[in-house]
Amino acid sequence: MSRELLPETPSQTAGPYVHIGLALKVAGNPTREQEIWNQMARPDAPGEHITLIGRVYDGNGFLVRDSFLELWQANHEGVYDCEYDLKKPFNGFARTATTFDAGSEWTVETIKPGVVKNAAGVPMAPHVNVSLFARGINIQLQTRLYFDDEAEANAADPVLNLIEQPERRETLIARRCEVNGKTAYRFDIRIQGEGETVFFDF
Repeated sequence: MSRELLPETPSQTAGPYVHIGLALKVAGNPTREQEIWNQMARPDAPGEHITLIGRVYDGNGFLVRDSFLELWQANHEGVYDCEYDLKKPFNGFARTATTFDAGSEWTVETIKPGVVKNAAGVPMAPHVNVSLFARGINIQLQTRLYFDDEAEANAADPVLNLIEQPERRETLIARRCEVNGKTAYRFDIRIQGEGETVFFDF
């Protein structure tokens, strides 16, 4: 008995329509009552409250105005919580998207994560895991966001130390700034070209 080999299903990129179903507010559509969006931390969540902000650039240095991001992080004590509940003060997962306006920025309201140990028990510097979806990308790009005011922890981080070139490590460092009088960290992502962000194959 012979088996017929079926052809591979054609792949398709995430954009440009990902906003319609997953970034309703950015796309100008009505939002749902239960929506996973860009607020990881409510005002009563313990920890240092911060805003993450950034832009996404393509290989030519142009803004990608319809990219979609998912972020996952530990809480202020370095603990991951896999149960999502919008009623909780803090959920370690969020979605956001770049906007279609001139600034084309994405934002996330969260708390600064604590130190997490890897599978070997080695402490990792505070970080946020980031997945990027955009037109022209068949499989989402995976990267990490670290904090520039955690220099000592960053220097010892086992993942950052896998990157041999120091200038390439810098593409994963978010810069502390201020947005509307609140502590923020800017993290711009460059998909290709000069200053390309380091992406990982997890």
